[in-house]
Amino acid sequence: MTLAIPTLDTARLRLRPFSDADAEPLFAMHSSAYVMRYWDAPPWTDRARAKRFIELCRKRADSGTDARVAIDRTSDGAFVGWCGLIDWDPDFRSASLGYCLDEKMWGHGYATEAAHALLGWAFDTLDLNRVQAETDTRNEASARVLEKIGFAREGTLRENCIVNGDVSDSWVYGLLRREWRPSRG
Repeated sequence: MTLAIPTLDTARLRLRPFSDADAEPLFAMHSSAYVMRYWDAPPWTDRARAKRFIELCRKRADSGTDARVAIDRTSDGAFVGWCGLIDWDPDFRSASLGYCLDEKMWGHGYATEAAHALLGWAFDTLDLNRVQAETDTRNEASARVLEKIGFAREGTLRENCIVNGDVSDSWVYGLLRREWRPSRG
């Protein structure tokens, strides 16, 4: 079952399917050690990795498991980052939320705005009952994003990730359909 990737507009952003032109800004973002410091994978070192990421997004949408979208700022078309729902399970009516933004775009509320828009689509179109998210316990900004849009912290995964020898814990967040507030964000 193919998962149709939406194009969504918010007050300041456009969420859209990835294009091949996104490879360069994706690589720039994911190759930054600072941007990737809380991720469960090291920074990218190979430019081809960005093209493989875009192709993987398309394949996973075709297989019906993921809906990842590029985020652009509508005022100037600048690439902001990406947001996605992964591991969609139509039987359990659940998925996981993830996002990554370019460092220049931090602190403007774009992650909150984009995630809120994608969640609205997910609850309305995919009829989800639960969305889960994880963040490194050191990533206070990501935790704030999740809490602003209504996620509740449900627990801690101890020593969940080891990247380049750095051991870290992750917080698990959940948002249930009955807790969803479309006006947030």
